[in-house]
Amino acid sequence: MKIGLALRELHRAENDLAMELLQVSERHRVDHETHHIARDLATWSQRHVGEIAEVARQYGEDLDPEPEHESTIARTVRDKTSELLGREGPAELLMLRDLRGIYTKASGVSVDWEMLAQAAQGIKHSDLLALASRCHAETLRQVRWANARIKESSTQILVS
Repeated sequence: MKIGLALRELHRAENDLAMELLQVSERHRVDHETHHIARDLATWSQRHVGEIAEVARQYGEDLDPEPEHESTIARTVRDKTSELLGREGPAELLMLRDLRGIYTKASGVSVDWEMLAQAAQGIKHSDLLALASRCHAETLRQVRWANARIKESSTQILVS
C-alpha cells in the first residue's frame, strides 16, 4: 500500500509547517497576535507529527514521533536571515510574505489530509480516517487564520 508513503510525506509537511509557524512567530514578536497565535498553531502541527508517526507503524513506516526542533546554529542563521530580509523592505511586507507562506503550506497540508481521508474511507480504516478528520480540521483552521490575517492587513499595508 502506498498509504505509508503518503504518511511519510504528510509527516514531513507537518514538520515543515510547524517550523514555518515558529519562525514567523519569532520574526514578528512585536505583533502579539501573530507571535502568540502562530506559536499555538505550531503546537497543532507538532502534535500531528506524533500522531502520524504512531499510525504510520501500522503501514510499515518508522517515523520520528518528535517534531523537529531548530538547532542553535539554525536559529542563529534564521535570525540573521530575518534581520537581513527586514532590511530589504518594510516589516509589514515581510509580514504579508510570511502569512502567504503559512497559507500556502497549510493549504498543501490540508490537501494531503483530504487525500489520506479519502483513501482511509475507501479501504475502511477507521483509525486512519479519525486521525485525518481530526487533524484536517485543525489544519483548515491554520489556513483560515492566515487568510484572515492577510485580509485584515493587506489594504492597510499595501495602500499606506
